[in-house]
Parts: sequence; structure tokens; C-alpha cells
Amino acid sequence: MISDAITRIKTVRKRIAEATRRFSRSPGSIRLLAVSKTRPVEDIVTVFNTGQTCFGENYLQEAVPKIEALRDYPLEWHFIGPLQSNKTRLVAENFDWVQSLDKLKHAQRLNAQRPKNLPPLNVCIQVNISGETQKSGVHLTDLPTLAQAIGELPRLRLRGLMTLPTLRHDFEQQRIPFRALRIAYFKLQDSGLVLDTLSMGMTGDMEAAIAEAATFVRIGTGIFGERESGVQDLSWTSKLKFGQITEN
Repeated sequence: MISDAITRIKTVRKRIAEATRRFSRSPGSIRLLAVSKTRPVEDIVTVFNTGQTCFGENYLQEAVPKIEALRDYPLEWHFIGPLQSNKTRLVAENFDWVQSLDKLKHAQRLNAQRPKNLPPLNVCIQVNISGETQKSGVHLTDLPTLAQAIGELPRLRLRGLMTLPTLRHDFEQQRIPFRALRIAYFKLQDSGLVLDTLSMGMTGDMEAAIAEAATFVRIGTGIFGERESGVQDLSWTSKLKFGQITEN
């Protein structure tokens, strides 16, 4: 329900503000990314009307029609799902940020495919901070080399790092992987890279991420509520003009 989303995002903002004070962070130093995957345009507009402008999407099949439908809204779109080589052009053409970059070949394709009439594409490198085989992300040992290579691509702007660690419930345990990413981030800065973004923390662990210097928290269920299980309902996209998503 519309009123539920409005109430939830107010609660999220209150949690961010309280964590900001608790951990002596500067007011306004933490941005909220509303993860709108599987959510219809109507829900995004509802959340936008509360002042939210940054939205994250995982699936190109549903994201591109949403972006097209909302072109007249001053929104900032972040791609946060796994990248595929045959889909990079659509990402380069439609998104303002990519937070899930973990391969040089994908970076090179995004760099070549970013339209000249658009500013450089903001990117974060996704780091597999917990070393989980089922998750995407570069390992810490390979991060410096990848970061230096991406930093040399003129149509990309390397902003920082993103991670999705193993879910933990203890606050101090939650801080451990976020602290490791923060240390890696500052090491990259010391190497000469100009970075300003640490994207980490979700509904269940945003306070721990804020304690460890997060500048973006990615919140889905905390804003939109629990997602329904099963196949995504994309029937609303039938009213939009959108072709097959493939790019060789």
C-alpha cells in the first residue's frame, strides 16, 4: 500500500539519521539507494514523491522499461545486478551508475558503449568480501590491479567499492566485513585513486555499515516491504514499447 511505503521510508531515514549521530558521521554523508527490483512504476513514483531520487535495479528486462516510463522524472538509476557481456550496451545507455562491476572486460565494454552525449558512467567495483563462491565480486587480492585498470578508462568514473557480505545478526560481527572493505578502500585512495563511495549495508545491517564509513546504503524491503515469492510479474510493461534485450 502507498501509505505503507511512505511510513517505511520515513523509518529508514530515521534509522540512518540516528546511526549518523551515533557514529559521529557528517549529516548528509550517507545516501539512500531504494532497491526497486520487481516493483512497478507506481511504487517508484510513490517513493519518489517522498523526496527519494536514487533507485537501484537488478534485472535489465524490467529495469529498462521502468527507466523509459519515468524519463520525465529527475531520477538517478543504479544497476546493481550481475553484468553480462551481451547486456552491457543497455546498461551503458540507460544507467547513471553501475555498482556491480567486477571484470575488466565488462568495464572495457561499458567504456566503449557509453554514449558520447552522456557524462562518464559512475562505477563501483563489487568486492566479494566474504569469499563466497556463489556470489559475484572481485577478491581483495585482485582488487588493486582491477581498480587501476578501470581508473584509466575515460568513459567510466571509478567512484568506489560495493559489497554484499554474508548475512549476520550480531552487530559486531556485521561490522567485520564492512571494516575490511573500508580498509581496502583507503588503501586504494593511498595508491592515488580518487574515490568517494562505499556502498554497503542493507535493511538488516545498515547501522553496522554506517559505523564503518558507508556512503550508500541499499534498502529494498525496508522501503517497499517483502517481495512476493515466485515469478516476477512484468505484465505492466506490456503498455511500454520495448524490444528484445540482447546485445552482441
